[in-house]
Amino acid sequence: MVKATSITNNIRGLRFAHGEMTQADLARQVGVTRQTIIAIEQGRYSPSLEVAFQIARVFNQPLDEVFQYPAGPTPPASPAPPTPGGRS
Repeated sequence: MVKATSITNNIRGLRFAHGEMTQADLARQVGVTRQTIIAIEQGRYSPSLEVAFQIARVFNQPLDEVFQYPAGPTPPASPAPPTPGGRS
């Protein structure tokens, strides 16, 4: 069983906003299969960084306008490095 990705996207909406572009048209421009575009759109597959940038470029959009990753808990801050002489 394939685990769904946490990455969401606006590809379907962008395709329709760009002259009702088909999945096959987008796949051809990006250099992947139509099945790959379908899987990415449905959240069943996370694209490589290169493919994600290529998709964003087709729509002339910044990457974070096409793909979103949910905000998680903020990682704890790293401890401050020691100061010279051992003083804080």
